[in-house]
Amino acid sequence: MSNQDNHLLETIKSVFVPIHPAGWLFIFIFLGVSLVITAIWPPFFWIGALATGWCAYFFRDPDRVTPMREGLIVSPADGVVQKITKCEPPIELDLGIGERTRISVFLNVFDVHVNRIPMEGSISKLHYHAGKFLNAALDKASEENERQSVKITTPDGMTLGVVQIAGLVARRILCDLKEGQPVKTGERFGIIRFGSRVDVYLPPDVTPLVIEGQRSVGGETLLGDLKSSEPQRVGTKH
Repeated sequence: MSNQDNHLLETIKSVFVPIHPAGWLFIFIFLGVSLVITAIWPPFFWIGALATGWCAYFFRDPDRVTPMREGLIVSPADGVVQKITKCEPPIELDLGIGERTRISVFLNVFDVHVNRIPMEGSISKLHYHAGKFLNAALDKASEENERQSVKITTPDGMTLGVVQIAGLVARRILCDLKEGQPVKTGERFGIIRFGSRVDVYLPPDVTPLVIEGQRSVGGETLLGDLKSSEPQRVGTKH
C-alpha cells in the first residue's frame, strides 16, 4: 500500500470514530423505529436520520493520548468541571475519615460518555448504589442518585475514588471492572448512558490542577499530580 493510500485510510479513520459496543443496540433501535415511522409517514425520514445520527454520535469512543508519567491523575470523563470542593467521600468507598478534594465533571448529552481510569493501580473496592435520577448538576446527586463507586489503590498505597453518577435522563451505568484488577491510567472502564456526572476524590493533600468551568477531556486532562507542589490554579473566562 502506498503512502498516499495510507494517508487516505488514516483520514477516513479520523472521520469515522469507533462506536462503543454498548451503543449498537440503541443505534439499531433508533434506525428501526425511524424506518417504520418513515414507511407510514415519509416526512419523518429527516427527523429519524437526525435522531439515529445523534445516537451514533453519543456512543462514539475516540482514542485518546494519555500522559503516562508516574503520579499523574487524568480526568475520567469528558465534560465541564462543574465544582471543586472539600467534602467527606461516600462511606462505601472506604477512603477513611476526613475531607478530600472532590472534582465533579458534568457530562451533557453531546459529550463522549466512555469513562477512563484516572490513575494507575488496582481496583480495591467496587460498590453499586441504587438511587434516584435527579439532575446530575445538583450537589445532592452525589448522595442520592444511582451510582457506581470505584476505589483505586496505587502500588505506594495511595487511594483515589471515582464515582459514576446517573443523571436526569441516564438510566444505565456500565462498569467493566472487577475487584483486584490491575488498571492503567487512561484505560476505558465503562460508560454512562445519556447524560451524567463523574466525581473524583483525590488522594489527601493533592492540589487540583483544573478550575471550575474548565472543559476536561477524558484520559487527557490532568486533574492532579502526586509529585507536584504547584498551588491551586485560578482562572477567568475570556
